[in-house]
Amino acid sequence: IVLEAQKSALKSLKSGVICRDVDGVARGLIKDKGYGENFGHGLGHSVGLEIHEEPRLSPNYNTILQPGMIVTVEPGIYVEGIGGVRIEDMVLITDDGYDNLVTSSKEIIVV
Repeated sequence: IVLEAQKSALKSLKSGVICRDVDGVARGLIKDKGYGENFGHGLGHSVGLEIHEEPRLSPNYNTILQPGMIVTVEPGIYVEGIGGVRIEDMVLITDDGYDNLVTSSKEIIVV
């Protein structure tokens, strides 16, 4: 569910999109799967001199994404008493989408 939410949010990224709308893509999918209450943080944030900077991909953030912005896309589900999962990528916003700065695989590795 988290990977599906991240992939859906990534597809919605491009210059001109409002931050809250990107968050809503992932949040809506997680909610529809029955885990809405278990996604207790924003989808992402910018990165610069501080670890967490604006703009933020969150339900209440109205900033319009612009080319050159770098944001994280990190949906997560945490179930009390069981555990959780979060997948985080860092992306560069472009005119027609994004460039993912993370190249690691998201496939499960069985050891």
